[in-house]
Amino acid sequence: MKIDVFGVQAFIGIAEHGGFQKAADALHITQTALTRRLQNIESFLGVKLVERTTRSVALTRVGQDFLPQARRLLTELSMALFEIQENGKALRGDVSMACVPTAGVQFLPRIIQQYSARYPENRIKILDYSSEGVADAVLRREAEFGIHLAEPQHSELESVPLLQDRFVLICRSDHALAAKKSVPWRRLQPYPLIFAGAESGNRPLLDLALGKGAPALQSFYEVQRSSTAVGLVAAGVAAAIVPSLAMQSGAYPTIKVVALTEPVISRELVLVSRRKAQLSPAAQALYALILKAA
Repeated sequence: MKIDVFGVQAFIGIAEHGGFQKAADALHITQTALTRRLQNIESFLGVKLVERTTRSVALTRVGQDFLPQARRLLTELSMALFEIQENGKALRGDVSMACVPTAGVQFLPRIIQQYSARYPENRIKILDYSSEGVADAVLRREAEFGIHLAEPQHSELESVPLLQDRFVLICRSDHALAAKKSVPWRRLQPYPLIFAGAESGNRPLLDLALGKGAPALQSFYEVQRSSTAVGLVAAGVAAAIVPSLAMQSGAYPTIKVVALTEPVISRELVLVSRRKAQLSPAAQALYALILKAA
């Protein structure tokens, strides 16, 4: 149903000022325009709201009953518009974003702290999905924007590069490679490893980077999430290949991080949003903070 705000406004003006000319002057329109607005709303409602003679103007019975409702309607609309305007100026509101889980381990926490300090009233909903799930959430408008792996984009999405995240070896401090600062991939051959599973977005990156001439690694365990690999390493199951963002500094004192070389393999994280989408003021503020941090 289309709400005729101008018609309601004209009706209230006539009722409050007791005449067409005074109401038109108060609304800064011509009397002809005012009359047209009243006729439009009466035609839409199918009833007469105002009785007009050569000498007087009065509300019909229906008009008298409708007047308090009309006033309430305009007041509520005015308040709603004012609230939206003020929230926009103050960058207030709720934000929904999506991200790959590793982005929420190291990269996002300090940004969220900064954002919360600036906008303590704003609530943030973080959807931790796979890279493909992040893109789907943004396309479905479940999230205003997201952070995921650089990959061929849907035509309705656009992305901005954020950072390079290097793959590393993590192992317990009692592992044979724990004292190393870096090791080439070929040195991993003798050791059982926890590797990214086929459903992980990291697996195609690793397979492509290592290529056909890659060393025959002993992938004894496969996981879909790096957080699972970290837990298995902490328990002493095996060493693991994970993105460096998967390791939160100080969270696992017994786990050592070893750089992998020959080759150095990284993945790129990007900030993704719908093409030509207009982010809410609150989301735009968080989006800008993430870009600045990267």
